Amino acid sequence: MWMTDEELDKLRVDGTLIRVIRDALEMNDIIGFVVAWDDESLLIRRRNRRVVKMSRACRIVPKNEPRPEFEL
Repeated sequence: MWMTDEELDKLRVDGTLIRVIRDALEMNDIIGFVVAWDDESLLIRRRNRRVVKMSRACRIVPKNEPRPEFEL
């Protein structure tokens, strides 16, 4: 389920630290801030200031919330 443009804009404007869940392993999660997006991808700025391009199909949750279980 993709986040809407309005939800992504709110995360960007508020500067909310997010977790991008790519698979079942927590060590593969990307932690950072939403920078930009288009129809298929997101740009996430990690804490070390590197930018990662991700698919919008990945699940996004605020970092301060518990990590949800990964659904196969």
